[in-house]
Amino acid sequence: MQARHILTASERSRLLPFVVASGEISPRDQRDLMERPFFSLSKTKRTTPILYAVGDTRVEVFGMPEHGMATIWDADVLIWAASQIVEAENLGLTTSRFLRFTPYQLLTGIGRQTGARDYGLLRAALARLQSTVVATTIRNGQNWRRQQFSWITEWEICASRNGRAAGVEIVIPEWLYRGVIDRSLVLAIDPAYFRLTGGIERWLYRVARKHAGRQPTGWTFEIGHLHQKSGSLMRPSDFAIQIRRAAASQPLPGYRLNIERAGARELLRILPTDLSTHPVDNYANGIGTSHASTIGTSHAGLSGLHTHKPQLSLWPETVIPALNLSNLESNSYVDGKRRSADNPSCPSIAPFKGPGVGP
Repeated sequence: MQARHILTASERSRLLPFVVASGEISPRDQRDLMERPFFSLSKTKRTTPILYAVGDTRVEVFGMPEHGMATIWDADVLIWAASQIVEAENLGLTTSRFLRFTPYQLLTGIGRQTGARDYGLLRAALARLQSTVVATTIRNGQNWRRQQFSWITEWEICASRNGRAAGVEIVIPEWLYRGVIDRSLVLAIDPAYFRLTGGIERWLYRVARKHAGRQPTGWTFEIGHLHQKSGSLMRPSDFAIQIRRAAASQPLPGYRLNIERAGARELLRILPTDLSTHPVDNYANGIGTSHASTIGTSHAGLSGLHTHKPQLSLWPETVIPALNLSNLESNSYVDGKRRSADNPSCPSIAPFKGPGVGP
């Protein structure tokens, strides 16, 4: 018989729950997550840490051996949560880091199936998101050098009597929540993003949306610099092959990829093909570029999203096991000249001490 545990004091007991009850909405992504290497791009388990440093910007990501590092597919959970929060904020509703929703809402919102296997994959994704530890200097306070957190600080799935997942509670970190409710740090993305199957393709789309945006001239990267920004464990030569394949197949919705040369340097130019994508700021509806059948624009009324004042648990007391802005780290070429915002003269920061995971 499964052991029963009384839930101890947690963040959920101190936060008002934000109950997600909306229909389909346009997806939004958080800018900081779109260009830095916060997630594994591989479908195989990764425990090798991501260690990224450019100037005074640092990102370190550690995955627990039991679950591995959170992947770019797991990040769909965070994109969906961010989208729900932005939609509610646009409607003038109160939001929270503590979200309640059904697995069906989440899975259909990111274009997934809703079979037993998909519910199992959701549990595994939540476990990786919680066990992954991130340390970063991005958006650090005036007197702080870094912040450390997990993508999900708490999660719980309630199962019905037949064993099917009936509800989910998650708490996202303050760092992510602040980056979502600040409209200048959020961008609308094409719902077709969720149909991209390759890790590098997904990462490239987010880079394209963040840097090239709606600029007619797009944005150009040196491929070696892209390799560094991706955090990929591929050899640079293999990574370059993957970029060339992407340029040949053109998988990104709303963007075209061109391989160019600048002397001995191999470059990737990203050009927007659909300039109808708007930034999230001041747009409550009509954000997005795709007409994908699985995900559309929300027409939810004010009652679609809401918070509950009392902290009333929905689950039994058991734990179930488990416009482009400044581009500070870009490496762009304009008219054959390198334009870089990286600042090598910034004072170096001592390496983070790992949180006890990874080598």
